[in-house]
Amino acid sequence: MKRREFIKTAAAAAGSLSIPLFVKAETKGANEKINIAHIGCGGRGTALMSGFPYADTTIKGFQDFDVNILWCCDPRKERANNAVKIADAKSPAAKPTYEMREVLDDKAVDAVVCALPDHWHALAAIMACQAGKDVYTEKPASHSAWEGQKMVDAARKYKRVVQHGTQNRSAPYNIAAKKYIEEGKLGRIHFCKVFNMKEWKNFKLAPTAPVPENVDWNHWLGPAPERAFSPSYFGSWHHIWDFSSGDMINDGIHQLDLARWLIGKDLPKSAYCVGGRFDSTGDAETPDTQITTWEYDDLTMTFDLTLYTPYMLKTDAVVRQSDMFPLWAQNATRIEIYGSEGMMIVGRHGGGWQVYIRPKDRLPVVKDFAHGRFPDDEHKENFLQCIKTRAFPNSDIETGHRSTLLGHYATISYRLGGQKLNINTKDGTIIDCPEAAKYFKRTYRRPFEVPEEV
Repeated sequence: MKRREFIKTAAAAAGSLSIPLFVKAETKGANEKINIAHIGCGGRGTALMSGFPYADTTIKGFQDFDVNILWCCDPRKERANNAVKIADAKSPAAKPTYEMREVLDDKAVDAVVCALPDHWHALAAIMACQAGKDVYTEKPASHSAWEGQKMVDAARKYKRVVQHGTQNRSAPYNIAAKKYIEEGKLGRIHFCKVFNMKEWKNFKLAPTAPVPENVDWNHWLGPAPERAFSPSYFGSWHHIWDFSSGDMINDGIHQLDLARWLIGKDLPKSAYCVGGRFDSTGDAETPDTQITTWEYDDLTMTFDLTLYTPYMLKTDAVVRQSDMFPLWAQNATRIEIYGSEGMMIVGRHGGGWQVYIRPKDRLPVVKDFAHGRFPDDEHKENFLQCIKTRAFPNSDIETGHRSTLLGHYATISYRLGGQKLNINTKDGTIIDCPEAAKYFKRTYRRPFEVPEEV
């Protein structure tokens, strides 16, 4: 079978696995309008907005959808207003709001696209499910292990489609890689290495200041503890524990989820993580260097993180959209899967994959390969299809939660000084480690609590 035929066959096979989530009388028809609201209108939020095919039937793959924006919501008012301007060309009825409740109370809204800071992901998704909305939630699934399970509980209780923003599961080249592995072409696999190595320098927080009139600071903080306003939080929340768990979970979740899916593993039996914030010249709290090990019965997976390595580069847009491969040795976000018959190197969000076997005459030998493309469109198309069919999406929230748990275990181990954590592989809880409890579930600020019973 030729390479391109192999990729198409693998993608078709994966698509056929979609199963009903639930069926209800008001299931969307093929040409019925889907009304969407955007919650979180920053960089990623507006990128998602411009990518959805609002009332545009010319985009390949989206011909069956008529999508309309009703709301653009953000506690930073200039962002909500700017998003309305972006939406106006295709959804002139879009309105700005600075209060999420206004969006969720609108019965005309079918689904919400949530692109908020990490500490808001769980509560926003749960509230949307309770309001009867389907949800596209950005990664990572949650800020803590406990609240991630509550997201799953809410999706199931209210029978909502909840797509996690780990697009790699919708990429044809990754579907082909998974099929390749499942057919045994790599042989036995006992080792997988995941990388997240780039440059993200430490920073100094600006002094606290009065809250600007165009910012609803109370709602931006949401579930996080009360603290004085500083404009620096808007660009640097990724490295503050109250808002995120660092780059391993915030960005590295893409590689973690892809690796876990490719090797066919669920939860590990143990996890431990060491590292540090070795550049201590600023106010960042999360580590800039980490190495994590997850142990399974027959496989070990590791994760390497650095944030001080400017020569390690993400796969750029040119490579993502062409038949090129990254310079793997300096690719910041690669996955290496070591089988008894070959080593597969996989790029996330495009970049493709290659399988290397024993060199010949001191030159590399590539046995098999597939080129890749950035799968944003495929992932959004899958979400829209599932709104209509009520099938589980490619990155259902339970899948996203289980992958995010790997990052939470690593973070907890790191914050406990590298302590090895034993995991209950059935329910995801940590065994015989009382000190882990304060990191397994966060303390919520009223009235922004994630409820015990969703």
